[in-house]
Amino acid sequence: MNLTIFLIIVTSIVSYLAFSNREMFDNLKFNAFMVYNRKDYKRLFTHGLLHADWMHLIFNMYVLYAFGDVVEKIMSKEDFFPKTHYLGSFLYVLMYIIALPISSLPSLFKHKENYGYNAVGASGAVSAVVFACIIMYPEMKMGLIFIPLDIPAPIFGLAYLVFSYYMGKRGKGQIAHDAHFAGSIFGLIFPVIINPSILTYFIAYIFLMIS
Repeated sequence: MNLTIFLIIVTSIVSYLAFSNREMFDNLKFNAFMVYNRKDYKRLFTHGLLHADWMHLIFNMYVLYAFGDVVEKIMSKEDFFPKTHYLGSFLYVLMYIIALPISSLPSLFKHKENYGYNAVGASGAVSAVVFACIIMYPEMKMGLIFIPLDIPAPIFGLAYLVFSYYMGKRGKGQIAHDAHFAGSIFGLIFPVIINPSILTYFIAYIFLMIS
C-alpha cells in the first residue's frame, strides 16, 4: 500500500473516533504542561492523529496526499539520493514521525506551565512533507484548492510561513500554528542531512529564479 495513503487512513480513523470520544481526545491531544511536567511524552506523537474538526482533518490530509507521494518517490530516486535511495520509503515515514515532536517543541517550551494550552493536528508533520518537497523539487508549481494558480514552490513556501506566523499571533483554537513553522524548517533540513548537495541545487535554483 502507498505509505501516504496508509498515513491518511490511520490519521482519519483515529480523528473520526476521537470526534465522538472526549476521553480519547483528551488523552491523546498535545498539552504542554502534561508533556513537560508529567512526562506524558506520547502526546508529542499522538496529537498528530487528532484534528479539531472535519475541515481541519480534510485540509491536512489533502495537503499530505498532494505532496507525500512526490516526496516518497524523490527520496527513493538514486539520482537524488545515491547512497540511501533504497531506504526512501523508510526515510519518508521516519521524517513524518520525527516531525511531530520536533514541530511541537516551540509550543512545548512556550506553554509548559500553561495547563490550559492544548493543540491537535498533523500540521507539523505535513508542513515537513511540503517543505521537503520544496527543497528537493523547487521547480514544482503549487496551486491553491479550487484556484487555478501555478505558484513557484519557494514563493508558495514563503507565503505559507507568513500565513502561519500571522495565525500563530492570533492564537485561537486548538490548531498549533507554531508547529507549521517548526515543521517546515525540519522539512528543509532533513533531506539536506541525507544529501547536502540538495541544498546546493536549491540555492542555485533560487539565484536562477531571481536573476
